[in-house]
Order: sequence, then C-alpha cells, then structure tokens
Amino acid sequence: MNQTPEQIARDHIDELLTASGWVIQDKKTFNLSAALGVAIREWQTDVGPADYVLFVDKKPVGIIEAKREEDGVKLTIHEEQSSDYAKAKLKHINNGPLPFVYESTGLVTRFTDYRDPKPRSRSVFTFHRPETFQKWVKEEKTLRARFADITELATDGLRDCQVEAITNLEQSFRENRPKALIQMATGSGKTFTAITFIYRLLKFAKAKRVLFLVDTKNLGEQAEQEFRKFLPQDDNRLFPELYGLTRLSSSFVPDDSQVYISTIQRLYSILKGTPLDEKDEEENPNEGNKWQPKEPLPVVYNEKIPMEFFDFVVIDECHRSIYNLWKQVLDYFDAFQIGLTATPDNRTFGYFNQNLVCDYGYQKAVEDGVLVPYNVFEIVTKVTQQGAKIELGEYVSSRE
Repeated sequence: MNQTPEQIARDHIDELLTASGWVIQDKKTFNLSAALGVAIREWQTDVGPADYVLFVDKKPVGIIEAKREEDGVKLTIHEEQSSDYAKAKLKHINNGPLPFVYESTGLVTRFTDYRDPKPRSRSVFTFHRPETFQKWVKEEKTLRARFADITELATDGLRDCQVEAITNLEQSFRENRPKALIQMATGSGKTFTAITFIYRLLKFAKAKRVLFLVDTKNLGEQAEQEFRKFLPQDDNRLFPELYGLTRLSSSFVPDDSQVYISTIQRLYSILKGTPLDEKDEEENPNEGNKWQPKEPLPVVYNEKIPMEFFDFVVIDECHRSIYNLWKQVLDYFDAFQIGLTATPDNRTFGYFNQNLVCDYGYQKAVEDGVLVPYNVFEIVTKVTQQGAKIELGEYVSSRE
C-alpha cells in the first residue's frame, strides 16, 4: 500500500528476476555463493549506486537500471545512464566494463549486449537466465559478431531468386535488423531456401537453435520431410546426420536439437502450460473461431523454454500467423525473425519493419519459367444450376 512508482517497478523487476533464475539480495547482507546468478540491489559504484548489479559465478556481468512504469515508452533515453553504470568501478571489486545492460520498468524491458560489434538495445520479454550469461561470457564472439564469419554463398543448384533471398537475408543479419521478410511465389522453393540459410546459420554463424514455425500439422510434416532429405552443397551427409532435428508433438521440448519444427498452436500451449490435442493443429487457426478469444490469454515465462532458447525463428506462411493471439508467441523469444510468404499484405510488411529482402512474386516466377501460368475455366454442372436435395434417411455428418 502507498508504494511509490519506483517501488512498484522494483517489485515487478524482482518477480521477473526470480522467475528467470536469479537470487535477489541487498547490498548489506549479500552472499555471492547463494546461487549461480545473484542480483544485488543498490551496489555502490564510482558514479553512484546501481539499481541492480548482476553476478554470475561470483563475478559481475551486468546491471539493471530500474525506471517507473510511465518511463516505459522512453526507455531508450536512459541508455547512456545505464552505460555509465556498466563502465563504472564497483566498490570493493576490481572490475572491467560490464557487458549486459538492461533498462526496465518491470513491464517493459530493453537489453543491450555491449560485446556486439555495434551494440544496439532491443526489447525483451524478461531477463536472461544466469546460465545463458555463463555461456555467453565464454564465447570468443557474439552471435551478431559471427555473422561476419558467414562465407560467400555457392550458387550452384540455386535459382536466382533463392540466391537473392539468402544473400540479402544474410546482409540484413549483418546490419543487425531483427526482422526480415522473404516473399516467394508458391512453387518457387521457399522451404528449400529456408533450409539452405538455416544450414548456413548453424554451420558458419554457430547458431544454437532455430525454430521453424508453421500453423498446421500438415505443413510441419512437410517441412520435416524437406529437412530430412536436404543435402548441403559442401557436405555429402544429409541434414539430420549433421544437426539434430525435432518436430514438437507434445509439451516436451528437448534441449539437444538444433532445429525445431512446431505449430504456433503447440508453442502457445507450451508457454501457457496447457494441454493441446493434435486435432487442434490440423487446420489453420485463423480459419475457425476456436483460437480467437475476445481477449487473448497471455503467454507466461517458462523456464524450460526461456526467451533465449532460440536464436532464430522462421515463420512459414507468416501473412496469417503473426497477429492477434499469435503475436505474443513471437514477442516472447529474444530471436531474429524471418517471415516466409507468397502473399504478404500491408500488415505483414509493417510487422517486418518494411524489411523485404526478397520480392519474387507469381508474375516474375512465370516470366522466369519457374512456374507456368494458370487458366481459369468455368464449368457448368447440374448441381450448380439446379441445386441438390438430401433424401430422407441419408446420413449427414456434423462438425462443431
């Protein structure tokens, strides 16, 4: 009762930190051996007290600058202040600059990794886990730095549109653009293109995990078949012999694969902690009413599949699976997003920040001989002209 906005924000931040595996302590009674990750309030620095200092393995790795809820719309203006704390000397510790920096109201949180070649803050669902920072500090390069290690694309066996899509996408990654859209006509090889750039991200950028997201079980099965028969140009082994491949069919998510295929319905149910019948994955959820509640139920943090679980999320048929209920699934993950579609609309362009890295529509595919043009024939039948009637006693199935 009667808490100040600052105190309310810190209560929210404490809840997020605890859920993400951090132990929170006060500076007067701290114990760095209490857990792998310890967050200490009000640790003194040579530029003043930092709201939270994050320790992993008893070593300082980051800071959190706490702000009131009303500052959520302008968190970026506080980045310089946060950076000053990260560069400051901590009392009693001989530390260098701390790489991991947050600004947070407890409801809105931004994160910057100052190890990146060109550090840039990004919005995140919550705080990264201590185990994640423990792994990251041991890396020679960050993921964004490793984009420079991706070799030039060998174009043998690839269509011009596929070369364009992959080359431009990889350049988009180097520019640290969080979302990219690939428009390719149906039949021009979208899935093959996606598997090719996923393979390159795993091999050259050392991506940890990639999610291939679909909206029907059938599309997931088709994608799995394509992955299983994919043979890279620079290796004589099939994709599953090189990297772990898992199609999610239950709430269990193994952590030892590199590529995961899932329906967005399945992932939503996992993050919500609710069961899902496989029948609910059989049709595009946007075509029915079952998945359209008046107020979408929010996803919640799941320590078994934390926000940093995937480095990349590839969204198949993204023109119908990035809005309303489903958008929050995508917002949950701290990952690059790549949309695949043959028919984007203005909302699709808007969601992907107008970053269209490949524009290969139906007409262009026909001109290139990749597709053949279609002809429309109008067929007249007795039923269409005269209608039909159901005979008494004939069984008609029903569907809710």
